[in-house]
Amino acid sequence: MIHLRALTIGRFQPFHKGHLNVVKKISNEVDEIVICIGSAQISHEVDNPFTAGERIEMIKKSLSQNGIDNIYYIIPIEDIERNSLWVSHLESMTPPFDVVYSNNSLVARLCRERGYEVRHSPLFKRDKYSGTEIRNRILKDEEWKSLVPNGTKEVIKEVKGVKRLKKVSREEVSQD
Repeated sequence: MIHLRALTIGRFQPFHKGHLNVVKKISNEVDEIVICIGSAQISHEVDNPFTAGERIEMIKKSLSQNGIDNIYYIIPIEDIERNSLWVSHLESMTPPFDVVYSNNSLVARLCRERGYEVRHSPLFKRDKYSGTEIRNRILKDEEWKSLVPNGTKEVIKEVKGVKRLKKVSREEVSQD
């Protein structure tokens, strides 16, 4: 039997039900999953309100509560702003992997050039399940909790994420 380890990467700002469905699909196709948290160094911004540690907790709790018991690794990856070195950077921060799941054309291109098989991740109700949509709903005091797994809701509550997002939004507007 061939043992397959997949890699997937996202910002997970926040981890939502679309992400959960992607991980579930990948878990049915491979033995292990490396979940990389992109732009791990960025937090406390409107587009990136949560820290890498908070995103790790969102993912861990959500996967655990949804019975995903594959072996998985959650690894924060900082941006390096050098596309020619990016896959090497990724490889240096993760265990070896066989296949990459991504819909990001640049990630796919860079990984293919390095010799990796790239598979497209399914998109689950992308208009509804997107970090941008969720953050916008939070800022407008609209319903957002149905779009994220319970683990994510718990972490956002613990870290006072709604309050933080609204505060950084006001600060960014006042700087313009």
